[in-house]
Amino acid sequence: LPLLQPHAGRSSAGQTGQTTRSRTSPAPDDRRAATAMASTRNRQQNTITGPGLSAGRQKDKLVPLPGDDEASQEESVQGGNDRHYYRAPTLFEDLPIEVGMAGPPPPTYFSARGRITFYCVAESFDRKKLEELLRLTYPAGTVLSYPDVFFVEYIKGEGSNPGADVFFFDYGVVACWGMTKSQEMTLVKGIARQAQCQPLPDSEVEVDEFQYNFTTTEKPHVQNDTVTLARRYVLDHKMKLAVSYALAQSTKLSVYEKGIMDVVEETKNLPEALAETGEVKIHGKDIAKLIGKVFLQKSAVNLLSNVLDTPEFFWHRADIYQSLYNRISEYLELESRVELLNSRFNVLQEMLDMLRQHHANCHGVRLEWIVIWLIVVEVVVGLFELLGLFGLVGQH
Repeated sequence: LPLLQPHAGRSSAGQTGQTTRSRTSPAPDDRRAATAMASTRNRQQNTITGPGLSAGRQKDKLVPLPGDDEASQEESVQGGNDRHYYRAPTLFEDLPIEVGMAGPPPPTYFSARGRITFYCVAESFDRKKLEELLRLTYPAGTVLSYPDVFFVEYIKGEGSNPGADVFFFDYGVVACWGMTKSQEMTLVKGIARQAQCQPLPDSEVEVDEFQYNFTTTEKPHVQNDTVTLARRYVLDHKMKLAVSYALAQSTKLSVYEKGIMDVVEETKNLPEALAETGEVKIHGKDIAKLIGKVFLQKSAVNLLSNVLDTPEFFWHRADIYQSLYNRISEYLELESRVELLNSRFNVLQEMLDMLRQHHANCHGVRLEWIVIWLIVVEVVVGLFELLGLFGLVGQH
């Protein structure tokens, strides 16, 4: 029988190589040592004074994710092959041997790593136009539609290679799994730009980067912006979608955080000026504009956007998907960030209401002084008329 060649990782679409070897190899320790350095999230932000709202998120905390014990009734795309064959540690280790003929399988090490990048480029996408572009660009069967997202199988995964996948979320976020930077830019500046509604300026485009790791040696968890999942889900795009929902919501929330920080920077000197000089050099029209900005962003977060909602995708899926989504949301601290964002909205609203009231009072005082001076003028004119009647003035 011809010997099977060892499995070689494919480097296309920016994937890191994958190998299968015994646990005695020192690679797991090397991989764990490199995790903290390789899993750094790069966030593009405007230069603003003071820390951002999400700057305090604890990235090194470990949040366990649903494991195989919670998905015992779930069937993975490639799980069946793993139940029937394994590689035995013999001279002919590359031969597939049926389970039960040579004892239990030896422990093996497997790891498939790659990038997960999120781009928030617009307030939303034109869903109809986006679907037309995707179906014209990619082969039939590679584009799937969900209630608020489109999935595209960019590079088909095979065996232990996860391939490359793309998710287009209706609220203007593009999620790229296992792709190179040039491939991501092709999508963002191509299809995404053609279908975007209310595009964001280039300086306000939010980019978040994470890492994924499909492995057999660690329990599923998220830490240091690295999402570690079981190997059996390496070809499960629904599992990737569950993770992407939480990460995409975090990216969209970051746009709102940056927007409110811009308003904070624009108005931070007004209370100081009021405290030092007793007056604020700002027109009522400018105050009204600032109030409108705060209201628009607050309504976008709490009323118009589905960033805070549990996606409809989980209503008709197994519980493990929503559990995974909830754990990722917990790691990203979405609830606390939304609470902090709303508290900033409330503080700004109170401050702007105070400034508007102060401006109204100043305007009222100005009107009162105008009335007083008009009365003074009228009294003086009346006095001269009275003196004229007595002949004291106006005789000459």
